[in-house]
Amino acid sequence: AVQMLESGGGSVQDGGSLRLSCSTSGFSFDAADMGWYRQAPGKACELVSRIGRDGTIWYSESVKGRFTISQDHAENTIGLQMSSLKSEDTAVYYCAADDQNQLGLGGLKCKRFFPPNYWGRGTQVTVSS
Repeated sequence: AVQMLESGGGSVQDGGSLRLSCSTSGFSFDAADMGWYRQAPGKACELVSRIGRDGTIWYSESVKGRFTISQDHAENTIGLQMSSLKSEDTAVYYCAADDQNQLGLGGLKCKRFFPPNYWGRGTQVTVSS
């Protein structure tokens, strides 16, 4: 069975840093398109960053220069280093993967659209000013 488990969420003050990690199993990690989505209260689910199966990295404009995505093929994990956090970064963050398609840019509600076909349970990130 596919498992994707996020860790590292929490509460920080404006300008602080957090690192999210997602451990995965049950699918071909090396062949998957992987990334992080987030959903803030009252807002749509948006793709924050992705690593393509060819290693291409993409960031949304709202996090570019502040967030860094990483991938460990030996441990089958992906990470998201978040720096210079702002209150508008407050959201539930989900790691996601798809072993057939490129990750979509988002949808109305996380975990309710495809691709991706695999989702984590989500981890809360709260940034207070």
